[in-house]
Amino acid sequence: MQAEDWVICRCEEVRLSEVLAAIRQGARDADAVKRMTRAGMGLCQGRTCARLVSQLIARELRVPLDQVRQATQRLPVRPTPASLFDVAGGGK
Repeated sequence: MQAEDWVICRCEEVRLSEVLAAIRQGARDADAVKRMTRAGMGLCQGRTCARLVSQLIARELRVPLDQVRQATQRLPVRPTPASLFDVAGGGK
């Protein structure tokens, strides 16, 4: 297996080559890489890949890691059945 084939984001199956391509195309922070590759948008919301993506950005741009803006953390959104809401307005 070539290094470019290494999976960086397991949830979205984003490979090292995709992250590097995004950085080379202008991504300068983790949110930009996320928008271009979906790395960090999976079920874990970046808990397994966010730090690695930031380290790759720092390495490629030759800047200290603390200068790389981290991805925005958001709670996972899941469908909620309407039956769980009091739609009749009769709340108890």
